[in-house]
Amino acid sequence: MDRAINMRKARPVAGRPQHGFTLIELIVATAILVILVGAAFPVVRSVVYREREHELREDLWMIRDAIDRYKDAADRQAFQIKVGSEGYPPDLDTLVNGVDVAGKKLKFIRRIPVDPISKGEWGLRSMQDDKDSDSWGGQNVFDVYCKTDQVALDGTKYKDW
Repeated sequence: MDRAINMRKARPVAGRPQHGFTLIELIVATAILVILVGAAFPVVRSVVYREREHELREDLWMIRDAIDRYKDAADRQAFQIKVGSEGYPPDLDTLVNGVDVAGKKLKFIRRIPVDPISKGEWGLRSMQDDKDSDSWGGQNVFDVYCKTDQVALDGTKYKDW
């Protein structure tokens, strides 16, 4: 009796649907998936660029704000400044390391962020440099900019931001 039951289970029953996919169904599903991924790739790429641009704007604002706070403290004579610096920091490290004010360190920024576009160092301009100069005179740090010649999504150059 057990043998008859086992044999019945082993035989396919006519009219019962088979489970699984055919090769054609798998090829069509794969083709649809490839088309969808191909269409999504440019969108994802532009989202990544937009995120980098947003990060660049925030980093530039953060560094420029620290430079301005240093300048304000120097103008209030909270600490001694180098003659000819016009109250701007001598380098970006001074913003991180801080200056001594009445026995305490006055720091202006926690760290200098890495340029998210060029993944390198920032371009620096001193008060004495030309506004379009690509070389830093070394007297002080009046402004920072992105060194890359790449163009942003809005058509402007990153180094003009």
